[in-house]
Amino acid sequence: MILTINHTSTYRYSAPVNYGLQQLRLTPKARKSQKILAWQVDVTGGEKQLQFHDQHENIVDLIRISPGSSEVTVHCHGQVEVQNTHGVVGQQAGHVPLWLFQRPTALTLPGEGITAMAREVEPEIGDPVSMLHSLSEHIRGVVAYATGATDADTSAEQAITIGKGVCQDHAHIFIGTARLLGIPARYVSGYLMMNDRIEQEATHGWAEAHVPDLGWVGFDVSNGYSPDDRYVRVATGLDYREAAPVSGMRMGSSDEQMLVSIQVQQ
Repeated sequence: MILTINHTSTYRYSAPVNYGLQQLRLTPKARKSQKILAWQVDVTGGEKQLQFHDQHENIVDLIRISPGSSEVTVHCHGQVEVQNTHGVVGQQAGHVPLWLFQRPTALTLPGEGITAMAREVEPEIGDPVSMLHSLSEHIRGVVAYATGATDADTSAEQAITIGKGVCQDHAHIFIGTARLLGIPARYVSGYLMMNDRIEQEATHGWAEAHVPDLGWVGFDVSNGYSPDDRYVRVATGLDYREAAPVSGMRMGSSDEQMLVSIQVQQ
């Protein structure tokens, strides 16, 4: 399937920005099952300084906000051809060792909630994929999908306590529990083409776990299945913070307003 993506993020500041930097992880990864036919990232109100690959082989554009700017717009667009591999991505590539993906982070650190999750899901000998699907289903039963209850800094444990969350929270709970069970896991950010609409409210996030023989396998906890050819993988990391589409800093005390427009269609 060939997907066309248009993603525009506009940042408006209540006062001109004297200095600011942004890291953009908005360029999809090229893999055997994902071919980048065309992709471009345009910036107004800022300047591209350089492009590099981070420790997870994510493509990162470093953007400098033009001094005095009160508005910055990032527009990425292109076409990606995706094959349906039923969530199977393959073996770990690059220089990062697998054991790193068993290290807890602030957003995935296990506590009482994740420990209880791990107890509810008994490892199935010889069939870790079925066990991980069971974990995904259990998470959805404990943490209902709801916007506005959490934010980008909400940890997995906090989301379990609240009992509500979004795709980011579901992925963090899955990652934290999988790691507690001894399974390497990571966060994935990207795009999902919805069946009933072109306009999307936000980018999407899901989890991947590394299982013997298959390698990395994706689990979209919020939707209850593994990614197919409607999903475009953009960045990966130990948690959302390492795979966030946009992150950065600026000097000054101005307030920020962000407007997002995302279209994903075949």
